[in-house]
Amino acid sequence: MLGYRVPAPDEAMLISGGKAKGNAPFRVVTGHGAFVIPFFRKAAFLTLAMCEAEVAEKCVTQQGITLNVRAVIAFKVGNDTESIIAAAQRFLSEQDQMSVLTGRIFAGHLRSIIGSMTVEQIIRERQKLATEVLDGSKEEMARIGLNVDALQIQSIDDDGLGYIKAMSAPHNAAVQQQAQIAQAQANQKAAEAEQESQRKQAEFARETAIVKAQYKAEVDKAQAEAAQAGPLAEAEAQREVLAMRTELAQRAAELRQQELVAEVVKPAEAEAERVRILAVADAEKMKIQAEAAASHNRVALDRMIIDQLPEIVDKAARGLAGSNLTVLNGAEGISQVTSGLVSQGLAIFDAVRNGLSQYDDEEAGPA
Repeated sequence: MLGYRVPAPDEAMLISGGKAKGNAPFRVVTGHGAFVIPFFRKAAFLTLAMCEAEVAEKCVTQQGITLNVRAVIAFKVGNDTESIIAAAQRFLSEQDQMSVLTGRIFAGHLRSIIGSMTVEQIIRERQKLATEVLDGSKEEMARIGLNVDALQIQSIDDDGLGYIKAMSAPHNAAVQQQAQIAQAQANQKAAEAEQESQRKQAEFARETAIVKAQYKAEVDKAQAEAAQAGPLAEAEAQREVLAMRTELAQRAAELRQQELVAEVVKPAEAEAERVRILAVADAEKMKIQAEAAASHNRVALDRMIIDQLPEIVDKAARGLAGSNLTVLNGAEGISQVTSGLVSQGLAIFDAVRNGLSQYDDEEAGPA
């Protein structure tokens, strides 16, 4: 549409020639468009994008040591209307001068703050240095409509003086020592790892060799068993045949033994038993005959003694007749004498018979 202008997202459109709010010399338009009447209004554009300024400054420390300091500043025009108006009034026609002026402002603050610090503080507290420079320049930058987003100190050196290097020498030595120790430890660990790897490889090789040897032994054993299977089977068969033959021979021997027992031993035993029985019978017969003979002799002897007993008693009585014998108790006394003679005769009879019996026994014993 004719006369309608729209600023870019990172721009502010400044319209002059008409009424403005307050004492502003122009109207500020951001984020939307506006009508600009030709010949009666004029529009200009101010960048709101991020800008960069570099600083390379020689600064003298509190100790009088000159340092070369390089820094980078990131800044932009503020988003509020007051900042846009302040920046437009200073840089609208020469917007590239914003970086130049910003660099000069920060260079001055950088020299001022470094002059109050030692080299050790600057090196060790670089963030503190950047913060103090930002705080010191913030108000001045706001007056010209600029906001600083960041300040980065890129490098600090003593222009070959060697102070910073000497200051870092102990730390460098300690770092190098630690690095050497770490390297030595790493080398040692690497050597140990290498040795451990070699040991494991050797152990694995040994185990592999053992397994191969075991497999080979098993294969050889299986092959040997397979090779011996035929002869072993034949030997086993022969052993079984021999065992069967031995058993048959043993059975034949047992059968022959039984036959011999039946043919020879049993008849011999029967004959021996017959002879023994006949001998026993003959002995018993002879014993009975001897006993019968002895009994017959005793009977005959007894009869002979009985037959002669009256004569023996008579002769005894005759002997008493010529003797001077006094008989007491009359008839009873004679009876007692007579009884005594008879008793003596019987005693003599028994003695003779016993003697004959013993004689017969002695005669019969050897037979």
